[in-house]
Amino acid sequence: MQPTPEVVLAVVFLPFAAAAFVPFVYRALGERTAYAAAAVALVCFGLVSRLYLAGAHGTVSVEWIPSLGVSLAFYVDGLALLIAFLASGVGVLILTYSGGYMHGEPGQAKYYATLLAFMGSMLGVALAGDLVALFVFWELTSLSSYLLIGHYTSESDSMYASRKSMLVTVAGGLFMLVGFVLLSWASGQALGAATYSVPVLLDNAEAVRTALENAGLFVPVLLLVAVGAATKSAQVPFHIWLPNAMEAPTPVSAFLHSATMVKAGVYLIGRFRPFFLPEGALPLGEWTLAIAVLGLVTMTVAAVLAVGSTDIKELLAYSTASHLGLIIAGFGFANEYGAEAGAFHILNHASFKAALFLVAGIVAHEAGTRKIDHLGGLRKHLPITAVVATLASLSMAGIPPFNGFYSKELLFEAAYDAAVHVGGVGWLFPVVAVLGSVFTFLYSIKFASLFFGEVPDELGEVHRPPLVMLVPPALLGALVLAISASPNTFLGALVGDVYASVLPGGGHHSFTVSLPTELTPYVLMSTITIAIGAVSFPFYDRLHRGIRAALRGPLRANWWYDGAVDGVEALSAAATPRIQNGLLRTYATWALAGVAALGLAGYVASGVSLPAFTGVGLAPAMVLVLLVAVVGAVAVDIAPSHAAGVLTLSILGFMVAIFYILADAPDLALTQLVVETLVLVIFLLVLDQLPAFYGEGRLSRTVRDGAVATLVGAMVAATVLVTTSATPADPIAEFLVENAGVPAEHGSVILNAGGGGNVVNVILVDFRAFDTMGEISVVGMAALAILTLVRMRERGETQ
Repeated sequence: MQPTPEVVLAVVFLPFAAAAFVPFVYRALGERTAYAAAAVALVCFGLVSRLYLAGAHGTVSVEWIPSLGVSLAFYVDGLALLIAFLASGVGVLILTYSGGYMHGEPGQAKYYATLLAFMGSMLGVALAGDLVALFVFWELTSLSSYLLIGHYTSESDSMYASRKSMLVTVAGGLFMLVGFVLLSWASGQALGAATYSVPVLLDNAEAVRTALENAGLFVPVLLLVAVGAATKSAQVPFHIWLPNAMEAPTPVSAFLHSATMVKAGVYLIGRFRPFFLPEGALPLGEWTLAIAVLGLVTMTVAAVLAVGSTDIKELLAYSTASHLGLIIAGFGFANEYGAEAGAFHILNHASFKAALFLVAGIVAHEAGTRKIDHLGGLRKHLPITAVVATLASLSMAGIPPFNGFYSKELLFEAAYDAAVHVGGVGWLFPVVAVLGSVFTFLYSIKFASLFFGEVPDELGEVHRPPLVMLVPPALLGALVLAISASPNTFLGALVGDVYASVLPGGGHHSFTVSLPTELTPYVLMSTITIAIGAVSFPFYDRLHRGIRAALRGPLRANWWYDGAVDGVEALSAAATPRIQNGLLRTYATWALAGVAALGLAGYVASGVSLPAFTGVGLAPAMVLVLLVAVVGAVAVDIAPSHAAGVLTLSILGFMVAIFYILADAPDLALTQLVVETLVLVIFLLVLDQLPAFYGEGRLSRTVRDGAVATLVGAMVAATVLVTTSATPADPIAEFLVENAGVPAEHGSVILNAGGGGNVVNVILVDFRAFDTMGEISVVGMAALAILTLVRMRERGETQ
């Protein structure tokens, strides 16, 4: 069924509209604004449910930039609905939870407005059916997350974290944008007309892929899109921003970095999987080498870093990157098992990780610390929270029969299947998958163990959380139980459509899972994972210390990031005094040389050729005038003083006026004479306040200025030749001549013509009326300013 445009537009733009009114709502409701914002999220969730229940599938489009073929298009399918469900559904719980967590916190109006804007941005990403719209919403998620991560503006760590997240994710988005532009170009080569429509690109994937391959751009475009996804989903080596982002309030961490924002990169990989991975693709093709390897490396590296964490939110941050790596690795394998793993784990990860982040918020809020060494025995003080944490941790560890086990088992099946088909080095796939899962088991059990055992001496008094903070994680824990108890219900109701969305060719597909009843290679992989994890857990502290000891110097990703940022800052500090030195000559040099170089480079890149020279055909009088102009130009160069240079420069202006007279353009000649005379007078008045002589210039500066002048002259000459050589099929001059005069038959008011006798005047006052009015306004304002200064001087108010 075709989606209803009003419903789709309401889903995306209602949060933005609500965000605009949050400051006014906060004045009336105060901290209860949290529940008003939660109501908005609930409405969005209801609208998404309406689309789902109606079986909506298709595109809704509104023209945006018709001349470029860009529309504000939204595309509804299984993958889009799942991400929209997560963004709005988890949004309801997070905003409700914030009502208790943010009690007494500063900047709540900004907090709730930004959180709603973020939710709208994420819904826009999920439902975007156009590459340009996708990019716009993609960057809006980066902007809103920057504000949310940096919520505590007085904290240096918060500012550092927000800047890092902004730099990494926005930079990745720019790479992605280049990939989108190349995709659009390839669609033009393949289809005859460039398009940014995602459904059109997917429907014509084979033809567009062929165009990219013929141009040698298939792999570059794949990598550009992958960089965008990797930065947003915190994949190695771009995982560095996610742990720092935990400086944000815990509800932000739960919303942005478990269920929504970090899922944007996963969504992008899933959305373009059918495009880059055609049916019958090789098990070790470009897509698998780029995406599956990226996912498995991230899954393992981030899991190891999670074991080395000292803070519960840091542990969950690294675990988020690890599980996102699992999803991306699943999508990266060129088999159906991988698609099943990725599709199912999107839901599973959102359920248990959002619950764990909210649990971490309760622990930090009520125990007053997030340090792992200071926590233990929390079950005695937080019994309900302990149950939720245990359920979610066991699911995160991939222990049967919890839902995390099923999607991890599917990844093992995908990795083993790929190894069988590839052979040789392909056997690293299941080995790395098991290694990453062992560390996942370790940190998951470690998190659950914080609620058991003895209470450490460092732990102070632990309070009971308010009900409003307890209900959201409890509901998510119940969701984990529901999916674990009946996984196939959720597969058939929701995940099956996601699976169909990431398969080449689309269509309706479904799959089922069950607890293993026989020994298979991937069941053996799960058994090995749990066995090694259980044996290794008593040595967790030793592993933790070893990992932290090893993460020094270049082995730390932050070492590279901080070094690069510090290096850029040092370079900027050294270059600024040279560039921003207060000299007009320097600014003019950089500006003119830059514009000229870009202009000429543009001509070369676009293959513009200069028109053939066929002779000038000037009259002898014109030749004489031009020769005088050349003499004047030489005189300007050798003039001994400012005044002499300006006077000789005016020769050029007057020769141009005479040239216009000889070319039968008296109006232009008169304008040129007036302007030249005024400029000459103004120059002389200004020069009266300057030294009489230029002085001696350095040879290096003279050579530099000459080179810049030559470059600018070449760019201007090329521009004039290229623009004047064009002959449009329908010259505008004919229209102007036909419509500038007085028509033969007209009424008392001329409405359909210029009504003048001089076409130039009619162009200025009729066809260019608004432009001329603007110019007159500028002149009028300048005259008013001069008059004001003169009057103030007469009263002695200026010096």
